[in-house]
Amino acid sequence: MKTAKKSFEIDMCNGPLLGKILLFSLPLMLSGVLQLLFNAADVIVVGRFAGHEALAAVGSTSALINLLVNLFIGLSVGTNVMVANYYGAKKEDLVSETVHTSVLTSLVSGCILIVLGLFLAGPLLTLMGTPGDVLPQATLYMRIYFIGMPVIMLYNFGSAILRAIGDTRRPLYYLLLAGILNVILNLVFVIQFGLGVAGVALATVLSQVVSAGLIFLSLMKSEGCFRLYPGRLKISPERLRQMIRIGLPAGMQGAIFSISNVLIQSSINSFGSVAMAGSTAAANIEGFVYTAMNALHQTALSFTSQNYGAGKTARINRVLLLCLAIVTLIGLVLGNGAYIFGRQLLGIYSSDPQVIAYGLTRMAYICVPYFACGVMDVLVGSLRGMGYSILPTLVSLTGACGFRVLWIFTVFRYSHTLETLFLSYLISWVLTAAVHLLCYILVFQKQRRRLGA
Repeated sequence: MKTAKKSFEIDMCNGPLLGKILLFSLPLMLSGVLQLLFNAADVIVVGRFAGHEALAAVGSTSALINLLVNLFIGLSVGTNVMVANYYGAKKEDLVSETVHTSVLTSLVSGCILIVLGLFLAGPLLTLMGTPGDVLPQATLYMRIYFIGMPVIMLYNFGSAILRAIGDTRRPLYYLLLAGILNVILNLVFVIQFGLGVAGVALATVLSQVVSAGLIFLSLMKSEGCFRLYPGRLKISPERLRQMIRIGLPAGMQGAIFSISNVLIQSSINSFGSVAMAGSTAAANIEGFVYTAMNALHQTALSFTSQNYGAGKTARINRVLLLCLAIVTLIGLVLGNGAYIFGRQLLGIYSSDPQVIAYGLTRMAYICVPYFACGVMDVLVGSLRGMGYSILPTLVSLTGACGFRVLWIFTVFRYSHTLETLFLSYLISWVLTAAVHLLCYILVFQKQRRRLGA
């Protein structure tokens, strides 16, 4: 029995790396793609069977939900780094302490988000200028969605624990099961019972209960130091401080990027509804490329953390080089492939030639060189894996977020074209990746001297 349970783990600190990195990252890629497909199913069901107001209500909440949730989701990055670090260093008591602190923190975070969602949904949606005919449904959707926050947080933190010990397959299986359930419940609640946005939100919450419950049970039945004992749930102040130190900067980065994306979207909006439609369709396609590349960011984070804990600095460099090579290959193949078949792919979203033309313009400037974004993110994962979270956050916010805002108010103002706006992405990726690489070299040298390796 013990061997069967251990089969989900990956030994990140010994043996050849390439096969293990692929075994770890492929389920992450599939999980991300499945999540995107299930989200698309939500939108399709509500759009086709509940009307355009319901579709607008669901769509109008995504940016606000991300803004409120990203800060707390960032703490799960701290969980991933700490568990992997202690696991690699064979500090079993600290692994157990971190696991129990993380699970209880996820539930507390979820309860805080329930309060925020219930009381702030209406005022914040109003502040965002949500139209009056959409506002009631959007508020209802957000309030029901946020009632499920404890299980959503539990799934994210629990998945981070499993990733830290090399298990990316069970979260994939649980996500697949929950996603199928979500689609079925959408059809039942929206078509059969006519619940509209409430049905979509309720289906999402119930499916998340299933995935979180399966994660919780898998941790309870695990062998070894990361096993969860419900009776031992307690927040260790020291572990929580470390989690916040590592995870909070990542969460703040996600929240601030959400704000900057609103500004970029408003710039796209200035070109009219057709340009908006083309950009939205292209962005949806880009989402699949980004999700595949982001799996290598999480891979670099976990592998670096374990090997850093084990004091194996030479493997840290090899992990980075392999992840950079794989993410570059994925970005080039998928990004360029999406552009080459862009006309056909964009045609799924719209048959309007102008919409497709605008979408192809965006894809030429963003999708084709997308690998540069993947390189940037992998370097961030490696730095966070060595315990440096504030440094890459500051670099990312300055190089990617700050640069784009500055570009909009300077270069874009004088050359008001979509091409000029989209060019800011590539330049920001290259500049930020270069600074991250310099930071990595300096941090790696410092850590190698510290460990005497």
